[in-house]
Amino acid sequence: MFCRKQRSDFDQVSEFDTGRIVAYRDCGLSFREIGSRVGGNQTTAMRICNRWMQKGTTDRRGRSHPPQCTSSREDRRIVRMADRSVTLRTAAQLIESVTQHSVSARIIRRRLQQSGLSARRPLLGLPLTQNHRRPRCQWCDETRMWVAEWKEVVLTEESRICLQHHDVRIRVWRYRGERMLNSCVIHRHTGPAQGIMVWGGIGYHSHAPLVRIAGTLNSQHYISEVLEPVVLSYLQGLATAIFQPDNVRPRMIRIIQRFFVNH
Repeated sequence: MFCRKQRSDFDQVSEFDTGRIVAYRDCGLSFREIGSRVGGNQTTAMRICNRWMQKGTTDRRGRSHPPQCTSSREDRRIVRMADRSVTLRTAAQLIESVTQHSVSARIIRRRLQQSGLSARRPLLGLPLTQNHRRPRCQWCDETRMWVAEWKEVVLTEESRICLQHHDVRIRVWRYRGERMLNSCVIHRHTGPAQGIMVWGGIGYHSHAPLVRIAGTLNSQHYISEVLEPVVLSYLQGLATAIFQPDNVRPRMIRIIQRFFVNH
């Protein structure tokens, strides 16, 4: 029965025997005689001598990596045509339509990563108008010199956890340090959707308990569920505190001021 030879049966010719083969050939010996003296076959001796005659060397060097299928010009075009939120498959189709050269999505990913681009999750941001930005900038200008005052500030915020939002598999291609770039930010949905409303407060050395608010947060719910049971007891443990509500309408601010004056 025919048995297939194992890979260990094929021994490589050493450098010393390779030199002997070339020297024997220069002396006029046939390939059969060379094979018998070296301990190999005449095909190996013929291959080594032909490599010596054609390339001037007997080294049998192979490529350590496959040849690059795209040129440097095509690599630069891939980086230029890669949009922030374009998928790898779409980018491959765009490159193929322009260069008439089939490129896989894996090649697109490798070229973008070599240029410094990485697929990251986009930053979620709220669409702010000028009416939103103006009071925020004014407040930052007034408090930018605060140092010790920040230890007395209690920051509070209401947050609504939306249960209906996009999946987190969306990625954008960006360089390091471009997280806040407008093209790398995806604005989250702010319309009506099922969710959970929570309230929380934090100070310099402590924090208030997290409160889950049932239904819509109006003035009555804010007083009965947040201010009276949570805020008053939390502020009593602080000597001097500046209560800073966030994302509160002017009407709610007046109600909060009236509440603390009465208490």
